[in-house]
Amino acid sequence: MRLKVVFEPSDEGGYTAFVPSLPGCVSEGETLDDARRNIREAIALYLEPVDDTIPPEGGLVEELAF
Repeated sequence: MRLKVVFEPSDEGGYTAFVPSLPGCVSEGETLDDARRNIREAIALYLEPVDDTIPPEGGLVEELAF
């Protein structure tokens, strides 16, 4: 999987990184290499399956539009 990552210099120094296609997937680092390493970890955690979507026995999961 390939994702575009945006790196922006932070006002306080270092870099902020975010993934436009993954809302809320943001990280930062003191150097560009740190920011790259940290955003990779953030992406992995973002995409990690969540076990709490498995309903208890007799339950169900639905997607609802709002």
